[in-house]
Amino acid sequence: MRGGNTSLMSTKDKSFVNKRRHLPMYAVLVEHPHEGCILWELGSGKDYPEVWGPQVADIFSRVRYEPNHELDAAIEATGHKLEDIKTIIIGHLHLDHAGGLDLFLDRKDVEIWVHDIELRSAFWSVATGADVGVYLKHYLKLDLNWKTFDERTMDFCQGITLHHLPGHTEGLIGMQINLPDSGTFLFISDHCHVIENWRDGIPQGWLARNHPAWFRSTQRLKQLQRQTRGRVIPGHDEETFTALQKEAQQQPEKGVFT
Repeated sequence: MRGGNTSLMSTKDKSFVNKRRHLPMYAVLVEHPHEGCILWELGSGKDYPEVWGPQVADIFSRVRYEPNHELDAAIEATGHKLEDIKTIIIGHLHLDHAGGLDLFLDRKDVEIWVHDIELRSAFWSVATGADVGVYLKHYLKLDLNWKTFDERTMDFCQGITLHHLPGHTEGLIGMQINLPDSGTFLFISDHCHVIENWRDGIPQGWLARNHPAWFRSTQRLKQLQRQTRGRVIPGHDEETFTALQKEAQQQPEKGVFT
């Protein structure tokens, strides 16, 4: 958040002007009746934080880890296997949302969907080092089965619509999913990291790449939320994430929103 400053793992024992907080990473598995298993984002990937390097890991530090947090283990907990994934949609290609592509480097059968601007920005950044640290080359491989769109809004398939929401990155997208029983969810990746960005309108700080675009996208998202009465899910808000987990366990089909 703007004005929140940055707390490092290496300074965790020192006093800090603001309260520190946990920021979860998550992925969403969609079992679609026609498209098969669709994965929304992938988290950080294997061997984080070693793969990221000490400087990046000091900023984006892992403070809680269990083996069942691994992407393949989480998918297996749903009764599916990694091999069941047919399509991946990624809100943006930063390391904490797309790092899990390292599990799919040999899966040319899996379509990986991002906005055209995001794909260009990510590979340009890796090639030039212009946005060093947030896009990493070990998971951004040219020979993956990349698919892009360049519209402001794309009806991806029945029940799923993708929305271009530039600001945090120029090519960030959100996923609107309409469920017959649970209603509409708006997964907005890092357009909002935490609920205060959305609820209170507090903008992002140094992690936003285009501040005017962020405000325009926020206004568009507010209108979309009014139209759909959808639930907005930020990219890293612990309170929202925990509440969703608890609510999912109370569903008729335990652990699943339908």
